[in-house]
Amino acid sequence: MGNTHLTEAAANRQEIKRWFFLLLGIGLFLLVFFSPPWPDAVDPAGKHFPLSGEGKGALAVFLLAGTWWVFEVLPIGITGLAIGVLQTLFFIRPAKEVFGNFMDPSVLFIFGSVVIGQVFTKTGLTRRMAYTMLTVVGERTSLIYLGCFSVTVILTHFMAHTAVAATIYPLMVAIHALYEGGNTRTRFGKGLFIGMAYAAGAGSIITLLGAARGAVAIGFFRDIAGKNISFFEYSYYFFPVGWLMVLLIWGLIMILCKPEKATIPGLKERARKLRADMGPLSRNELAAILIVVACVVVLALQSFFPPVAKLNKSGILIVTTLLFYMLKILDLNDLEQVPWNIILLFSGAMSMGLCLWETEAANWLAVNWLAMFKNAN
Repeated sequence: MGNTHLTEAAANRQEIKRWFFLLLGIGLFLLVFFSPPWPDAVDPAGKHFPLSGEGKGALAVFLLAGTWWVFEVLPIGITGLAIGVLQTLFFIRPAKEVFGNFMDPSVLFIFGSVVIGQVFTKTGLTRRMAYTMLTVVGERTSLIYLGCFSVTVILTHFMAHTAVAATIYPLMVAIHALYEGGNTRTRFGKGLFIGMAYAAGAGSIITLLGAARGAVAIGFFRDIAGKNISFFEYSYYFFPVGWLMVLLIWGLIMILCKPEKATIPGLKERARKLRADMGPLSRNELAAILIVVACVVVLALQSFFPPVAKLNKSGILIVTTLLFYMLKILDLNDLEQVPWNIILLFSGAMSMGLCLWETEAANWLAVNWLAMFKNAN
């Protein structure tokens, strides 16, 4: 009975806190939007950058969205929708432009990457890779660390890192259960899960399929600078950086979370048996591999063949989604399981970024920031 009261009290406090930050975001928006005109930003050369009413509105939306996102007063995707709604209702930008950003090619690229993650999970390719890794690295816990982190990174080459983490998590649980045989907390378990999260983040920078941030960043770069970054060009620079980070993460985890045991007896044999139980590659697994590899090859060829370079990256990736459904690798249930919360988050972020740029609020912010450091080295 006492625990129930404590739980209810904690829930009430949480709800009060939620409403406080919900109203704080709205208050900041109204305060900035309806405030008198703000002074121009002046760069060190004396050039003036005025802030228009639309630019001030963009800053108001930015403050509201930032408050709601940081304190999670609403699902992050719903906050993304609020960004679009506020821009249209307060005449900051035309509705067609605002909501057009929600289906920007970069957002569709993110959608295609998430769908590939669904396919790897549903077909069992992720589990097959993990079992193969365990049979190769053996039973030494130091190498199991490295193997788990490496598989995590390899998967982020082809699917979103959040999907990789969700897919690999049950396999990590199974490995840890073999390590200690119960629910005991261990340094090995801590290192396994923290390292997996770090490795997923490090691997996600290697290709455009690994995370939304890369696709969104080159989308902004294309719209602002007028230059396209190809799939291969992006990976050319980030591949060595990503893998170097993984090796550093492995070393860090081995120091901070050194396993209590040197080996996990029987793990290699169990992994071999689990892989054998899966049987040979299924039709869906083979089809998924061929489709994804073909997609990556076409994206890479854009750096070398001008006719291929004319093809839109998002269009190429969405072809994989169409093929997955045509071949019935995925079905309606899978479509309904797409994490729209994440998609809407990046749709809203794309719309917010372009709003700051097109209203020139970004220029105003940048010049004010620059003025703070005019006497710096």
